[in-house]
Amino acid sequence: MPDSLGHVYRVWGICFSSYWKSQTGAMENESPLLTIGELARRVGVPVRTIRFWSDSGMVPPASRTDGDRRLYDAACVARLELVTTLRELGVSLASVRSVLDGQVTAAAVAAIHLEALDTEIRALRLRRAVVAAVVKRSADGTEMGMINKLARLSAAERQHIIDDFLAEVFAGLDPSPARFARWAAAPDLPDDPSAEQVEAWVDLAELVADRDFREQVRRVVVDVGIQVQSGTWLADVDRAQDEAEAARQRGVPPGSAEAARIVERILAGTPGGRRRSELLAQLEAGTDPRIERYWELTAVISGRGPFPSLQPALEWLAAALRASQDRKETGQ
Repeated sequence: MPDSLGHVYRVWGICFSSYWKSQTGAMENESPLLTIGELARRVGVPVRTIRFWSDSGMVPPASRTDGDRRLYDAACVARLELVTTLRELGVSLASVRSVLDGQVTAAAVAAIHLEALDTEIRALRLRRAVVAAVVKRSADGTEMGMINKLARLSAAERQHIIDDFLAEVFAGLDPSPARFARWAAAPDLPDDPSAEQVEAWVDLAELVADRDFREQVRRVVVDVGIQVQSGTWLADVDRAQDEAEAARQRGVPPGSAEAARIVERILAGTPGGRRRSELLAQLEAGTDPRIERYWELTAVISGRGPFPSLQPALEWLAAALRASQDRKETGQ
């Protein structure tokens, strides 16, 4: 145990028996014997409590008067302070007795109790975050129970929810997109979650349980993700994103003639130039707001910054391509 920690224990009265004996041995001849009332006033413990501990053998009197009144010496004072401190820390009577009997050190008992307190504190923090999330959502009784249940799942149970979602979405795909950073960064609640993180976890659990969302992500992964990874998508993904984002930031309206020229430039020499309807369908599927919501929620839960969003650029490109298609169909 570090010296600084030992000093704290000694200040509190949590002392080892060798220290206790060495310090009180010199005091026994210097200090007068105390009655139980005087001892109670000195240590700040009720007489009835001292009497109980005395009768149970934890703080026996040093001697008794001819009238059988209990008398306590300096060693008793130190022993009582030790018992008092351990009890105030929540240590059980059985553990206190083990310390007094020399079966275990006070430090060892305190370490066990510290671990228990840490566990209790984590549970209280989680409970507080759950209650705060309930208040924020104005949840009714049913939703409050659901939030509490989901938040209190073990880390392994929470991980299973995400693993099940990813296993279904990426089943049979090789190479699996699950290995890439976005999908591999499976979120989990920290030991001390905020109300926002609890709420995000609840929303994420609901989202990945949605059958339609799972099927939509699967379609996007198969129709777009695999092709992008292999370099066979209908358009050059880097050029499409860069030009669409630049146009969006300049404020180019998707239905304008300038946007139409940008689309032509993006699709020049790519399969998407000939298969525009197919490309548009893929863009519209890929810009499903629920997918973007998934990334937002995982960022909140994990406490890290969000991955760069591709959504605005792809939405602009989809709108511009749709407007271009509409003009062609109407002969404008």
